[in-house]
Amino acid sequence: MADLQKIADGVINGKAAEVKSLVESALKEGVPVADILNKGLIAGMDVVGAKFRANEFYVPEVLIAARAMQAGMDILQPLLSKSGVKPLAKVAIGTVKGDLHDIGKNLVVMMLKGGGFEVIDLGIDVPEEKFVNAAKEGARIIGLSALLTTTMPAMKNVIEALKEAGVRDQTKVMIGGAPITQSYAEEIGADAYGEDAATAVIKAKELIGVKA
Repeated sequence: MADLQKIADGVINGKAAEVKSLVESALKEGVPVADILNKGLIAGMDVVGAKFRANEFYVPEVLIAARAMQAGMDILQPLLSKSGVKPLAKVAIGTVKGDLHDIGKNLVVMMLKGGGFEVIDLGIDVPEEKFVNAAKEGARIIGLSALLTTTMPAMKNVIEALKEAGVRDQTKVMIGGAPITQSYAEEIGADAYGEDAATAVIKAKELIGVKA
């Protein structure tokens, strides 16, 4: 049988071509799609997340690992729905209005995908209505990113807009970015604060009641 640990190792070491061929081989051998996803790709990204939190990996290593994970995901994606494998939840994430930074947000997107979530990337400079629409369309978690102290108030505006639209109760709000703190999250009524991309995955799982 295919060695799923090799797929995980390929992700950890950022070997995209190797991950792609290993995933293809595993499928040919009849390994269930869910096993390749959970015991191979996601298991690898879990290790990457742990290393990132422990300062053993830095952003470049995480990006390379995420690219390798995506190489495997590209092959699995069309097969996932057919085999009944469902994502943990839908997350919509974006950098708030007035803020054009996206490196941190992109990293969180990759890590969430690696954690088994369906991720809708709303981009940068995202107005409140877009977040509201995403909640209406079934996003269980709304992720808000800001890198400037001047754009932090836009996070509160999104939460207020979700309340006004009557969708605040059906979605969780997680915020993050360089100037953001846990106390600011509490102050504006957010449900969670993701200190970094790896922590964001753990918090997202907690928000929907999945053990990290």
